[in-house]
Amino acid sequence: MGRVMATNLINAGHSVRVWNRSPAPVDALVAKGATAVATPQDAFAAEAVISMLADDAAVKSAILESGALNAARAGLVHANMATISVSWSQVLVDAHRERGLAYVAAPVFGRPDAAAAATLHIVAAGPSEAIDRVQPLFDALGQKTWRLGDDAPRANVMKIAGNFLIACAIEAMSESAALVQAHGLAPRDLFDMLTSTLFASPIYKNYSGLIVDQRFEPAGFALRLGLKDTRLALAAGEDAHVALPFGSVLRDNFLDAIAHGDADRDWTAVAKVALRRAGLGATETGSV
Repeated sequence: MGRVMATNLINAGHSVRVWNRSPAPVDALVAKGATAVATPQDAFAAEAVISMLADDAAVKSAILESGALNAARAGLVHANMATISVSWSQVLVDAHRERGLAYVAAPVFGRPDAAAAATLHIVAAGPSEAIDRVQPLFDALGQKTWRLGDDAPRANVMKIAGNFLIACAIEAMSESAALVQAHGLAPRDLFDMLTSTLFASPIYKNYSGLIVDQRFEPAGFALRLGLKDTRLALAAGEDAHVALPFGSVLRDNFLDAIAHGDADRDWTAVAKVALRRAGLGATETGSV
């Protein structure tokens, strides 16, 4: 995601400096016109920083423990576009405020193909003047920025809730596919009908196709990240005393899939769990 997003910034004419923990993505971006920097501190010597990191631990390492914030240029705006926990979003708000830096939480909705096409949906929260300053960057990355107010963690709640909803839809499609297959029907027929009528939306159309065809590689969104986001939802629910019963089911099913070697496959590979439990093999894709 970060590589294709940086490419879009380069293509839009922005001067882009890049840092990554592994060198290959950096080399690819340098070939397109970016400038490589050696450390996160170097990256923060800029007018604005966009970070796209895997999880809370990566954010802690690259942003805080590295000393990057202490090296930041005065007046810098940092837009964190990763999916992180609500609690860590607040840690970042406080850390930036202590140093007089502006922080914007701006996670995105969209798979890598949407990132490459610059059609991401960006949910942003933070000081309005800070969002205004990085809005031209967001315009190069997505089709719309949804502003959610000054409280940065709100954007992370929105992202976590959205991913939780998608995961629930994937699980429901997986169980429905197993149900019809067990009764001699083709899951493709089920989804052809439903995605043309009651469920005519991108989530159901796109993900049902992956489930029916068992196109789990290459992963558009790795299953292990689906587990991470489900855990973020459960933690956010616990913090606010909101029970998320489906979250517990999702967590256990993702763990089951990972135990069977599917951690790095697309998160729709969780459909294999429903098939195994039903004693079924590969999905039948033809008409009956």
